[in-house]
Amino acid sequence: MAKSQEDQEAVARNQARQMEWYGEPLSDRFRRLLTRLGTSQLELSAMLGLSAPMLSQLMSGQRAKIGNPAVLARLQEVEALVASPDFDRLTIADREAALERVRSHQPSTRTALRLNGPEVLTGPRADPAAAVHAVLRAVASAAEIESAAELLANRYPGLAEVLRVYGNGRTSDAREHFQATVGPPTL
Repeated sequence: MAKSQEDQEAVARNQARQMEWYGEPLSDRFRRLLTRLGTSQLELSAMLGLSAPMLSQLMSGQRAKIGNPAVLARLQEVEALVASPDFDRLTIADREAALERVRSHQPSTRTALRLNGPEVLTGPRADPAAAVHAVLRAVASAAEIESAAELLANRYPGLAEVLRVYGNGRTSDAREHFQATVGPPTL
């Protein structure tokens, strides 16, 4: 059955909101995790503390927003975990243990992400760009980050760019910006 014009417009609006709030469509973020973890939507939804139908609606653009800050924080934790260079070196058991910590974690959106294993914030192969990205996304929504960037844009354009790139952009964009601005991380 074809979607009605009204349904298509609602999906387009929701995807535009996701771009504004989260820096990209949630379907892109969820699909990256599904691929990287080799898991199903049902398993990912359980890990995040989200119903499977809600995950599907967010991915398809039928809904725009993750309403629960704890779910968003868990999403960011999983993203930080799989983005870690150490993730590929984890045993299956260690991966499962790290993902179980995310599942059982009741994160606060007012604190930086803390994982009890390989992470982007510390360790021999820390990823400073991903760490800044994770911290900004843990303390503010994409809309809040964009509002702050707007306030700074005229007087402090460099700071506004940092907020946008590290807070609302993709981690890969943050890494590129970090290397262009500071150079390769030294460890």
